[in-house]
Amino acid sequence: MRWVVTLASGRTAFVKAAVDEPTADWLRREHRVYEAIRAPFLPRLIAFHDVDGRPLLVLEDLSAARWPPPWSAGDVDAVRMALDEIHATSPPRGLPRLEEVLETGGWAVVAAAPAAFLSLGLVSAGWLDRALPLLVAAEAAAQLDGAALLHLDIRSDNLCLRDGRTILVDWNHACLGNPVIDVAFWLPSLQNEGGPPPETLLPDAPGASAVVSGFFAARAGLPPIPTAPGVRRVQLAQLRAALPWAVRALALEAITPAR
Repeated sequence: MRWVVTLASGRTAFVKAAVDEPTADWLRREHRVYEAIRAPFLPRLIAFHDVDGRPLLVLEDLSAARWPPPWSAGDVDAVRMALDEIHATSPPRGLPRLEEVLETGGWAVVAAAPAAFLSLGLVSAGWLDRALPLLVAAEAAAQLDGAALLHLDIRSDNLCLRDGRTILVDWNHACLGNPVIDVAFWLPSLQNEGGPPPETLLPDAPGASAVVSGFFAARAGLPPIPTAPGVRRVQLAQLRAALPWAVRALALEAITPAR
């Protein structure tokens, strides 16, 4: 649950409250980041309240900031600068590693049970059979390990710009790993919103393209999440940009759509 509230002082604040155990865990992880780090790329933490297993997180209200799209070249540069700062920041203790976050889905999962992915109608079964060995191999060879702080959910609804700087919210997926993967997860949504193709900002990244496309391929065709019904739609939009990127980066045959 999310609100913009007005305090007794007249100041506004942004409030998030957990509704179940998964969202409670997300808020605790997010609070861990806000509590440990004070930096221009984070909103200001006002309060955190965790009673009866339903945490409440209170942050500064960023409604007056500018939330892209549209994107300008300067906006893209501001996000890249913020990402460099994030990846150079000492992470808080207790965050999971990127390998742990991604182990529940990818092209290997699609290979084991392709029906959900094929139900999206993006590719034919024959194309998938021919492409899967290369996609699975590229994903397995990708460098995930690293000690950098990652946001891992960079999209326009999770960032805003104020005074020329980028502020990122929704840190519930924060983890430790290779910063290239953090950048890679941003690029499909950037392209969908009028930005450049992913390889413009991240050239020569076949492994990253396989990781990102595999993440969304393994999830976009699954049943809707009752407490977050819009997630599958967002994942499908990401996949529509990420899969062609992987095809180009891995020099795969042109996609044959389903009939």
